[in-house]
Amino acid sequence: MPRILVVDDHADIRRLLSVTLGREFEIAEAENGTSALEAILHHRPDVVLLDVMMPGEIDGLRVLELIKGDPKTRDILVAMITARGQAEDSERARARGADAYFIKPFSPYQVAAWVMGHVK
Repeated sequence: MPRILVVDDHADIRRLLSVTLGREFEIAEAENGTSALEAILHHRPDVVLLDVMMPGEIDGLRVLELIKGDPKTRDILVAMITARGQAEDSERARARGADAYFIKPFSPYQVAAWVMGHVK
């Protein structure tokens, strides 16, 4: 079963995505950048659904850079899910390697459709 890591500092967002995707995928959750990096090493997800703005020293864009900059993890699909809706925010994320960019509030079904269309 393909694995997804949902990273968001809001438990309700993590729960929403976990419930939406949990029938088709194995779901792991993280609430900040540091725990996301640990979960990536432990769970080896196929997809990371990643918030940009999170508390702590490591934000979502830095997590994205670390994922895409490491030969062991760069093939992981990363979709940013964020309240940052300006064009330059999306461009900044895509320049760092984001595979998709969803703006909050988002449709969990749209995210699920994207995941199902990209995971083999």
